[in-house]
Amino acid sequence: MRKWHRWLSVLFGMVLLWIAVTGVLSQLPVWAEQFGGEEGEQAAAAPPVPAGFVCPDSMICRPKPAPDSARAWVGYIHHLHSGEEFGPVGTVIATLAGLSLVFFAFSGLWMYVQMWRNRKDRGVKPGWFWP
Repeated sequence: MRKWHRWLSVLFGMVLLWIAVTGVLSQLPVWAEQFGGEEGEQAAAAPPVPAGFVCPDSMICRPKPAPDSARAWVGYIHHLHSGEEFGPVGTVIATLAGLSLVFFAFSGLWMYVQMWRNRKDRGVKPGWFWP
């Protein structure tokens, strides 16, 4: 199990870093809007939804952001985050990266339990954390 954990972490480490960074970047304009930065002031002054458009009750409808605003970049960053910007191959890689996170969580927990049991079998005090 450790061999697979080690090799997959090397393989998917950079992809997971890419996904983490683009995920954080996609939230920055949203935070700026919510916490009253310049984007928040622009959103408050934005024109209402066009006449004739019915916004569903469960949604918040907003006008399209100005092309020069940080909010306009969210769609592009989302495409980078999901791998859609790189076509079907990018989407497959992003999906595999997500599945690798599940694998790392379970294999890491499995290895920890095995180490804990080995300490118990050797007669060493099996604490939750050890040096």
